[in-house]
Amino acid sequence: MEELDEEMIQFEKDHPSKKNSGGGGNAGAVRTMAIVLGVVAAALLAALLVMMSKKNALVKDLNIDKQNLTNELIALQGDYEALSTTNAAINDSLNVEKEKVGQLIERLQKTEATNRAKIRQYEQELGTLRSIMKGYIRQIDSLNTLNVSLRNDAAAARREAQESKRQYEDLRTTTDELSKKASAGSVVKGRGFNLVAINESNKVTDRSSRARKLRACLSLIENTIAERGWRTIYIRVKGPDDVLMTDDGGKVFTCGGESMVYSASREVDYQGEEVEICLYFASSQGFEKGKYTVDVYTSETKLGSAEMILK
Repeated sequence: MEELDEEMIQFEKDHPSKKNSGGGGNAGAVRTMAIVLGVVAAALLAALLVMMSKKNALVKDLNIDKQNLTNELIALQGDYEALSTTNAAINDSLNVEKEKVGQLIERLQKTEATNRAKIRQYEQELGTLRSIMKGYIRQIDSLNTLNVSLRNDAAAARREAQESKRQYEDLRTTTDELSKKASAGSVVKGRGFNLVAINESNKVTDRSSRARKLRACLSLIENTIAERGWRTIYIRVKGPDDVLMTDDGGKVFTCGGESMVYSASREVDYQGEEVEICLYFASSQGFEKGKYTVDVYTSETKLGSAEMILK
C-alpha cells in the first residue's frame, strides 16, 4: 500500500501538465456555457422587448381607431341634429336614428379598443346609419325643392292676383270715370240766364217803385243722352240785403244731397231738345233799391246765376 502511494506521488511529479490540463478544460466549458446562456437570455429579452413594443404600438393604434370611430359617430350625431324638416313623419324617424347614434356612442365608450370584433361591428353600424342619413337628406332635399317650387308658384299666383286686382282697379276707375262722365253728360244744363223786374203791365222796368214781380228766364240746353220727362226748375232770389226772399210757404228742395229753401219753382217737360223757360217771383213786401241775384237749380245741379239792379 505504501508502495502504491509512492508510485502515485511519483507519477504526479513526473506528469504535472496532465493534472493542470484536465482542470483547465472543465473551467473553459463552464465559461462557454455561461456565454451561450447569456446570449440566449439576451436574445430572449430582446425578443420580449420587441414583442412588448409591438403590442403597445398595436394597442395604441387600436385606441386611435376607437377614438376615430367615436369622433365619426359624434360627427354623424351632429349631422342628424342639423337635419330638420316640416314633415312630422320624417322628424319622428330622424329622432329614432339620432337615438341609435347616441346609444352606439355609449356602447363604444364601454368597449375595450382591443375587442376587434365589437369595433368592427360598430364600424358596420356606423356605415348603416350613414346610409340611412343620406336617404333622409335626399328626402328632405326633395321636400325642400318641392317647397321652393310651391313657394315660387304661390308667389307667382300672388303676383298674378295683384296684377289682376290692379287691372280690376284700373278698369273700375276707368268705368267709374266713364260713368261719372256719362252721368255728368246726361245732366241737363242751362244758358242765357236773365233776371229782370216787370211792372203791372208785364213790362220790364228798372224802377223799384214800379216793380211788381221778378222774372228769371233761361234755356235748357239740348242733350240727347239726358233722361226725358218732367223736370222741376227752382230759383233762389236774394235782395239787396243778401237775404233769401221767399213767400210764407218755406218751400224746400234737395240738390246734390243738400236741402235748400227756394223762392219759386216750375215744372217743364224736357225731351232732350233746347227749351226756354221763365219763372216769376212776387214779393208781398215790394222791392227796394239795390242789387238782386237769382240762382237757378234742378234736383241734379245748379244751372247758373243772374243779377240786376233796381233804382
